[in-house]
Amino acid sequence: MSFFNLFGGSIGTDTIKEYLENGAVVIDVRTEMEFAEGHVEGSKNIPLNSIGFNIDEIKKLNKPIITCCRSGARSGSAENVLKQNGIDVINGGPWGNVASCKK
Repeated sequence: MSFFNLFGGSIGTDTIKEYLENGAVVIDVRTEMEFAEGHVEGSKNIPLNSIGFNIDEIKKLNKPIITCCRSGARSGSAENVLKQNGIDVINGGPWGNVASCKK
């Protein structure tokens, strides 16, 4: 079992690619400083501690969402918050994992 799976993440690269092909928006929930060190090209940075304050903005995107972070733990928490608010979302896990699916 991988570290990512310890946090409930079981989304495979096929699912991530499918979401990307359907126009998903990638939301990186790491801090601004972490995001500045590297991120998925075209992703939005909405830190986990502010995700709940941005529900309306995320809903207005009217697109599926892929959350990501460093390990998959914070993005899993963000996924839960977004799902509770009726948003089509998957936890992409580590941002490098999502970035590799964009190629």
